[in-house]
This record gives sequence, structure tokens and C-alpha cells, in this order.
Amino acid sequence: MDLNAFWTIWKLTELRSFTVDEIRALMDKPTNIRNMSVIAHVDHGKSTLTDSLVSKAGIIASAKAGEMRFTDTRQDEIDRGITIKSTAISMYFPLPKEDVDDVKQKTDGNEFLVNLIDSPGHVDFSSEVTAALRVTDGALVVVDCVEGVCVQTETVLRQSLGERVKPVLIINKVDRALLELQVSKEDLYQSFCRTVESVNVIISTYTDPVLGDTQVYPEKGTVAFGSGLHGWAFSLRQFAARYSKKFGVDKNKLMPKLWGDNYFNGKTKKWSTSAAGGGERAFNMFVLDPIFRLFDSIMNYKKDEIPTLLEKLELKLIGDEKDLEGKQLLKAVMKKFLPAGDSLLEMIVINLPSPVTAQRYRVETLYEGPQDDESAIAIRDCDPKGPLMVYVSKMVPTSDKGRFYAFGRVFAGTVSSGPKVRIQGPNFVPGKKDDSVIKSIQRTVLMMGRSTEAIEDCPAGNIVGLVGVDQFLLKSGTLTTSETAHNMRVMKFSVSPVVQVAVECKNASDLPKLVEGLKRLSKSDPCVKTWMDENGSIIVAGAGELHLEICLNDLENDHAGVPLRKSDPVVGYRETVTAESSMIALSKSQNKHNRLYVKAEPLDEELTKDIEEGRVAPRDDPKIRARYLADTYGWDVTDARKIWCFGPDTTGPNILLDGSKGVQYMNEIKDSCVAAFQWATKEGGVCEEPMRGIRYNILDCTLHTDAIHRGGGQIIPTARRVCYAAQLLAKPGLQEPMFLVEIAVPESAQGGVYSCLNVRRGHVFSSEQRVGTPMYTMKAYLPVSESFGFNADLRAATGGQAFPQAVFDHYALLNGDPTEVGSKLNTLAVSIRTRKGLKPDVPPYDHYYDKL
Repeated sequence: MDLNAFWTIWKLTELRSFTVDEIRALMDKPTNIRNMSVIAHVDHGKSTLTDSLVSKAGIIASAKAGEMRFTDTRQDEIDRGITIKSTAISMYFPLPKEDVDDVKQKTDGNEFLVNLIDSPGHVDFSSEVTAALRVTDGALVVVDCVEGVCVQTETVLRQSLGERVKPVLIINKVDRALLELQVSKEDLYQSFCRTVESVNVIISTYTDPVLGDTQVYPEKGTVAFGSGLHGWAFSLRQFAARYSKKFGVDKNKLMPKLWGDNYFNGKTKKWSTSAAGGGERAFNMFVLDPIFRLFDSIMNYKKDEIPTLLEKLELKLIGDEKDLEGKQLLKAVMKKFLPAGDSLLEMIVINLPSPVTAQRYRVETLYEGPQDDESAIAIRDCDPKGPLMVYVSKMVPTSDKGRFYAFGRVFAGTVSSGPKVRIQGPNFVPGKKDDSVIKSIQRTVLMMGRSTEAIEDCPAGNIVGLVGVDQFLLKSGTLTTSETAHNMRVMKFSVSPVVQVAVECKNASDLPKLVEGLKRLSKSDPCVKTWMDENGSIIVAGAGELHLEICLNDLENDHAGVPLRKSDPVVGYRETVTAESSMIALSKSQNKHNRLYVKAEPLDEELTKDIEEGRVAPRDDPKIRARYLADTYGWDVTDARKIWCFGPDTTGPNILLDGSKGVQYMNEIKDSCVAAFQWATKEGGVCEEPMRGIRYNILDCTLHTDAIHRGGGQIIPTARRVCYAAQLLAKPGLQEPMFLVEIAVPESAQGGVYSCLNVRRGHVFSSEQRVGTPMYTMKAYLPVSESFGFNADLRAATGGQAFPQAVFDHYALLNGDPTEVGSKLNTLAVSIRTRKGLKPDVPPYDHYYDKL
């Protein structure tokens, strides 16, 4: 470690107002733990707000809060000003006794442990958000009060509710509304109302009935307002507490009065529900008025008014603060008047669930096995003495090159170094030994942002880093001591790796280092994929241009440490069919003793999405699944019960089913047909791209009576060929991935957006003005293949006034027939085949089809 890094860490530990022993003691009180993520759209101020809590815990100096962005630990995060990797930090907070009484769930004393994860807002890194949400129970949703609810806000909220993570809201950057937009009190109140309403619309759309009412309400203290950069924030609870002492009214009765249509007449001292009685809205009068007066007197240099105001608010300036003026003075005064750390902490501790509360309702979505086995019961009770259940959600690189901390959450039992545990990968099936290994954990550590602290053990309900399991897990997995434990459910990401680049070493002798570097890269990022294609090119796939750029930088500079050559980015297409096979496809085995008759037909687009999102899955009960397919998509129940498998990778959006009647030996060839189907759907017949949305029906078989003549060697190639023949007989097509682009732009620059999108085959489908601002929000679909360099072109076309955010949305069918020589789609298919080193011509169906 260099001297500067040592000095920084030493200074941080000196500042810290708690010790590791205090944190370890609190770990044994799961009712006093809050595991939470900070989630939001990019640039809405998550890391800046997190600083307020970190400074409240005494980890950084109060003066640095808002500027330091303590949880941005990588150099490229600091340079770019965006968060790239989610960072965890554990903090100890004592809460005033009077606030503890407001906590509706069981607590033990007034000291709390907050495990906070600051996650990225850029859509390319939303797999990091998923990994963070899996190990937390509550989420602090940050929304910019000027920009409002954006596309990524909706994405992360949907993910959090899908994981049964409870949200609370903070409306950030209120200083911008006051200083830049110069809004009136009523306008600001209406803007707050609109933001809260937009968030509640999303919550009610995606909410899970088991969670109960998860909507956010200012009058219940689940919404805060503030400015992370200036380090101040408030919720109605604080103002209610301030005025309850003054008026002698209970603060819980006063809180609902401070929001909504409640008006107070200062002369008559009476409340009413309309402005007709000459009253002013209570929120404007009691909450916004002191803030507006402070802003007005300080920013307009009214030096005579400032001391009187400070005296009324019981605020004292000390030392150098008395010489400050303008924005610096405003920042110092607001930090004293409404410290952000206090209001955020209060909102988090009072309203977010403890592990004991959350695991009772989260266990159903977390645990794959039966809900009454010992592991499920231990998770539900958050039992530190039960069988160990740890879910590792991601790998965090350590200072030792090539080694990783397995970062996860202890859901049951107590994890410590020494005892042997079973490490189960995502493909583990109970009763089998595949994808599992029994090893002991070397060390357990506490993640503290930029550093780690060693701890002896870690009981249920806590977030932990484990050393020594990184060799046995790729990205995520389950650790357990129970013999009967099933896996914790695999995470579903909202983005998929659709942008690909081929990489190679500049020096051939560096190939072993590159291979090692690729292994480390796929460990370090939950979403990146790496593989070698047929012609020997090494492919790295990411969620978007920025994600890929970061991954390749990491690969070149950290993981492999060798100079690389990169190809231009390419896009993964999907092969599909648009009609039923025009005739039954037939293939004969090499020994001519076996015949397979198969037809292909398109799957409903909604069903394809259901499979991709896990609503229809291979591990579902076949009878329940069959009933769902029959009722929702009009399938024949008998057919629906005979689904053999999904593919590719056993979970993909293609189906193989046995539609044969009374054929002998079908069960014996099932495994061979499934293997062939997985192979065929991974590399389709048109240009070896994965298939999507195809249903294959095996109509009939002629099989040799002697088992030796119908083994895998005969059946697998035959079944693969017949899948290709059926696909090419069923009007094959290609689907391309599409981005949903949300663009924030002033009215004057809209023309530039349209012209830029038209050139790239994009189309705008909605354009709405943000109420109270001159900005428009435009939504458009843009093909991923046309998105490279789009940001730069858009900035040039609009003079830098448009801000785009692109997220993968869906696959769209391209018009045309890839088998028709000379057509546009055929040219595309030929170019893909050439890139992969295949024969350029798309094979005709009779290349695979055997004549009778």
C-alpha cells in the first residue's frame, strides 16, 4: 500500500465515531439492523447524499460531505463523476430515545447498525443494482426535484419491488429549484406533489400484495426533501417535532396537517381545508417559509436580517463561519438548521424493515426449495443458530491481484472462518453433486467502502465479505451447512449483454494472461459475458457502449494487464420463425434406422417474454404450468404437459415438446433430443445466432428396437438437423435488439433529436413537457446496432442540450426473409456468417432435410 493510501485510511479511522467491536456487538441484534440500498436515475445525487450519512457516522469530516463522494472508490468513478460499482459500508448510529418510540417494529435499545450499499444510476450498470437489492431489505429512492421521475427511476423501483424491498423517497436538489428556477412556494409544493405521485404510480403498478402498502407519503414521514450537495434535508417529522414543542400538540397529530390541503389562518388561529378562509397552505407557511426566508436574506446579502433569523431558529455560527457569505454561508446555516444525516437516518430507521421483519415475507421469493424445510424456516426466523444460508450476490476485487471477496448476505445461521460449508453454484440441483463443492471459508470481513475490517464471525441478517470462496463460484451462489438445502433464487437482471466486441492480444505470447484476465473480468461484473466463438475469436459482451468500455479498460489495465486489439462493437441478433412449418421436417440418423418428424411454429410474443422474465419456468410444476398456458395462451392442455425442455441454456425462450402419440422408446431418446435442441437453439440454422420464440413439436418417430442403434451418437445430430430443417421451413426471420431511449431536451432543440434519430432508424413515440419547466421528455426506440456514437451525434445536433439514457427494451422483428438471396435481411445474415467464418450462403432447408 502506498503512503498516501495508508495516510487516508489512518485519517478515516481516526475520525470514525465507532469501533468495529461496537458494530460486531450490534450484529447480534437483528431487530436493530437496517440493510438498505440507495437507488436512482443517473446524476440524481445518490453518492452525494450517501456522504451525509457517512459524515453523520463520523467517517468523513462534515465539511467534505457532498463533495467527497466517499463511496466512489475507483479512479474512473472519480474522473467521470458517476458510480460504476456498488459499494457497501456499515455504520453505527445511536438514535435519540424519543425517535425510537416511533419505530413500529420490535427494537432492542437505541443503537442501530445501518448497512448501506450505494449503487450506480447509469442504466448500463443496473445489474449492480440488482445485486445490491438482493442483499438489502429497504431502498432509499432518490429523485431530482427538477428532472422528476426518469426511465431508470422506474427500472430500479420495479426491480426493488420485485425483490420485495421496501422503498422510502428523498426528493433531492431542492437548492436548484430555489436558486436556479426561483420558484414560488406554491409551485415548489405542487412540484413535490407531482414527484411523489409519479413515484406512487410506479409503486402501485409493480407492488406485491404481500408487502402491504408500500407507497410513500410525506405526512407519514416516508418522504424527505433536501440537497445532498449542501448537506441539508428534512422530513415533515422534524418540523412537526419543532412545532409540537412550540404549540404543545402531539407531533404525530401535527404531521398530517403539514401536507395536502390544510390551511392555517394566522390571525384567527384556525385550520381549514380550503384557502377560502384567508389561510395559507400549512406546508408553505410552516415548512417552506423559514427556508425561503433564509435563502432570500443570505443570497441577497440582507446582512441586518440574518442575525435575527438565526436567533429565531436558535442557530449559532462559530469561528470562521461568521465571516462566510453568499452560497458558503447558506450551506453552513442550512447544515446546522436541517442536517441531512439526521433526517435520513430517522427516516431509514423508523420506516425501513429490520432483517427479522423483512425475511418473514421475503423468504418465498428468495428460497427455491419447499417453504417448510429447515433452511426456509431458519431464513424466515432470521435464526443465527439455524443451518447456515448465505447468498453471494457479487464478487468484489481485492488488493491481491486476481482474488475476490465474495460479497453477500447471511440469511440464516452464523458464518465464520474454519467450518466446512457447501458452496452451491446457480446450476446446483439437490441430491446431485454437480456445481457444488465442500470447502471452508478462510476469513470473514466487514465491507467499509474503501477499506475492509476483519471480524471473527457474522450472524444472520448481516451483509458480509468472505475470503477464500472466489475460486469455487463464478458470479453468485449459495453457501450452506444443511444437507437438504436448495439454492437461493438466481437474480433476474433488467439489462442483457447485447453489445459485443471481439478482443485479441497485440502480442501472441500474452494469450494465457488474456484468458486469465477474462476469467477475472467475468467474476468481477454480474452482467458481462465472455466466450470464444467458432472461428476462435474471443467475444466480450456488455449491456451498452459505456459498460463495454469500462469492462475493456478493466480487462486491459487490471485483470489481464496486456495491450489488446478490439474490433468494432457488434450486436447479437435472435433467429425466429414467423409461421408454422410449411411441411413436416424429417431427418434420418446416420445408420438410417431412426427417423424424426418435427414441425416448428412461432411462440406468442407475450409468452416469450413470460419465459424470459421467469413467469413460465422449467422448474415450475408441469400441471400448474400447463393450466396457465391453456388459460392464457390457448394451448392444448395435453401438449402443455408434454414440454420436454426450454432452450438455450435450459431456460431460454424456445420450447421442445413431445407431440407424438403411442411411440415406443420416446423416454429413452429424450435426453439426446434435449441435448440436440439446446445445441440447435444456441446456434440457429440461418446464421448461428441464438433462437427466440420458437416451439418445436416432435410429431412422430421411427426408432430401432435395439437400444445400441438409437444411442446419443445417432439421435443428437439427427435431432439437431431436424430442428434446423423445421426452422427453415417455417418462414425464418431475424430479430434485432432495441433500446428505449429517454431524452431530456429543451423545446428549441427537439428538431435536432428527430433528425438524429431518423438517420439511425429510430422513432419517437412520446414527447411530453415536464410541468413547470421548459424541458421535454422524449421517448424513442433505437436499434442497438445503430446506437454506437449516438450520444456524440445527438450532442452535436442539439448543441449539447439533449441528455439521452438508453436501456435495452425488447427484440423487434426485421422485415424480410433471410433465405431470399439479395434481400436486405439476406445481406445482413451473410455479413454475420462471414464475420463468424462460416460459408457465406444461408443454407436452404433441404441441406438438413432428408427426403422420404
